[in-house]
Order: sequence, then C-alpha cells, then structure tokens
Amino acid sequence: MSIAPKGKSSRTARAAQEWRRHNAGRILGDALLRFEGRVLALLARAGYTETRLSHVNLTRHLDLEGTRITELARRARMTNAAMTELVDQCERLGLVRREPDPADGRVRRVCFTEAGRQWLQAFGRALRQAERELQREIGAEAAALLFGPLAAYAAEVQSLGAGNEPPAR
Repeated sequence: MSIAPKGKSSRTARAAQEWRRHNAGRILGDALLRFEGRVLALLARAGYTETRLSHVNLTRHLDLEGTRITELARRARMTNAAMTELVDQCERLGLVRREPDPADGRVRRVCFTEAGRQWLQAFGRALRQAERELQREIGAEAAALLFGPLAAYAAEVQSLGAGNEPPAR
C-alpha cells in the first residue's frame, strides 16, 4: 500500500518530505547529539563513566550557589517529578546534595558537592576539548560565523541563573 497522495509517485512524495531531514531543527539536534556524545566520551575517559546526558541536563542548569528543584525543572523544561528523579540519581553519584535554602528554610535547594565541583571542572575540560575538535573539523572561521549568531539567537532563553554565565572565550 502506497502512502503517496493520489496522483503523486512515491518519488515525488519522498521529495515532498525532504524537509523532515533537512531543516534547522534536525541539523542542530543531530549536531548536538554528536557533540554531547563526544563530551560524554571524554568524561568517561576522565573516569566519569556513570554520567549520562540526563545528568548533564541537570548540572548545566544548576547555579554554583544552588538552585531549587522547581527552577531546575523550569530551566530544563521538564516536570518537577522528572527533575527530582535526576537529582536523586546525581545524589547517588555524589555530584549534588540537597540543603535548606537560606532564603526560605522550608525549601530545599540542590547544590554541587565537592566531588560535583570536580566533576564540573572535568565537564568543562571535556566541553572545551569537544569545541576545539568541532572547530578543527568545520574551521575556525565557520565556527565563529556559526556560534556568534547562534548565541545571539539563543540569548532570550534563560538556562542558567544570573551571575553564572560561562566565561567569555
């Protein structure tokens, strides 16, 4: 059974669906998968073999002074329950701990442990190495042309709290 619309060949139907393979979202998503896979491989080489992308998703949104779970979930665009599960996993790995929020003792915030801060440094090294590799592959000029405008495009999305911006490159 053909799913091509009446009067169209399957070849024409495939061509009409080509946008699904070649669009900005697909290309950016696939590039991100490759990049993050490389970062995880470099982290594993550094001894962090239990770290998963989901753990990176929590830690990339975690402020250095700590963040409430509800805020982590908002930044990561996930439910509080799903973020709580990630926090539980990262606690078991020794990367984070829960502690009372100094602004409201009834509320808990998630903070990096000392081991978590060491992991964060290893993550930073892995990230910078993956970026250097990406720049070698696509060229420094292309990387500069790509990252500047993409950073401007993404600027309206707040994925890390104020005062915790990554250092300029």
